[in-house]
Amino acid sequence: MRQHEDRAYYVALSTVPDMGPGRMHRLLRHFGTMAAAWHGTAAAWRDAGLEPAVAAGLEQARNQIDPAQELVKLAKAEVSVLTWEDSGFPPLLRQIPSPPILLYVRGSLEATDQLAVAIVGTRNATSYGRSVTRRIAADLAANGVTVVSGLARGIDAEAHRAALATGGRTLAVFGCGLDIIYPAEHRRLAQQVAERGALISEYPLGRKPAAEQFPVRNRIISGLSLGVVITESREKSGALITAEFAGQQGRDVFAVPGSILTQTSVGPHRLIQDGAKLVASVDDILSELNIHLAGRQPELTAAMPLSVEEERIFELLAGDPVHVDEISAQSGIPVQQVSSLLALMEVRGIVYAAGPLTYARGSH
Repeated sequence: MRQHEDRAYYVALSTVPDMGPGRMHRLLRHFGTMAAAWHGTAAAWRDAGLEPAVAAGLEQARNQIDPAQELVKLAKAEVSVLTWEDSGFPPLLRQIPSPPILLYVRGSLEATDQLAVAIVGTRNATSYGRSVTRRIAADLAANGVTVVSGLARGIDAEAHRAALATGGRTLAVFGCGLDIIYPAEHRRLAQQVAERGALISEYPLGRKPAAEQFPVRNRIISGLSLGVVITESREKSGALITAEFAGQQGRDVFAVPGSILTQTSVGPHRLIQDGAKLVASVDDILSELNIHLAGRQPELTAAMPLSVEEERIFELLAGDPVHVDEISAQSGIPVQQVSSLLALMEVRGIVYAAGPLTYARGSH
């Protein structure tokens, strides 16, 4: 009940200028609830780590915003909110550095979306880039993998469309409020994604696109995914920023080779030189992530033998539900890898989420 009541204050606080997820996490740790943070004093906000200018913005917002009405606006826009305290908050996203503290969602996030791969690339895609993106996205979707991207022109849009055409799920992460479709010509595509997956943003309704917001949102694209595929990219691009975030988050980075004469292949080639996994077909992705045949033959996937690391985790879940930090400590497996393995094991029915970041045995 408290989570539901606190939701309005999460939303209200997210509208405060320069608040951001880092400051909101500090407020939550200091006050215990977002309601208490909203009703705090200037001195208490400073004690929580807010700078004077941000605290002044919060005080002004408190005089102008009715938190309950913010939920009404969201309902009218058919947008729901997942907060840090909700059990449905994506578990992989909890593990990243600087995680979002709330997500605005149009559509739905499903347990199977934990089996996700991001595909990103240049807005100025070549015919080769578009073709290879469609093939990889379609093959991932056909294997039960959710395709994540950013709804941008070029590679992103091709990835979403191919996943939808194959009957799969896809998630689009925005760098603005969900009531602002950017680019505007993707309005129909956005609606299709919402019907067969979800539109996601950490920005409140009304937040307009801004150049500095898109690199920030890229950490969510990679954070929602087990791996990131770059199909085409110039040497400096948002796609390479996403790949960099993926590396920091312990996610696999994949790159599709292209012509050495094409500028849009410079990015993938640089990534391959730096250790990214070369992709010649979707099998290179599926085998690396140990999710081969996940969608086409789920009964075989469930019956696949566990890896050594998965066996270690499974043994630790013999009794009561265990938190991922404890699993990591007892198994010696890094916590980000534990989270990724648990996501795969949950999709296969081997474990289930008994609470936030807490798992128990399913059937095996």
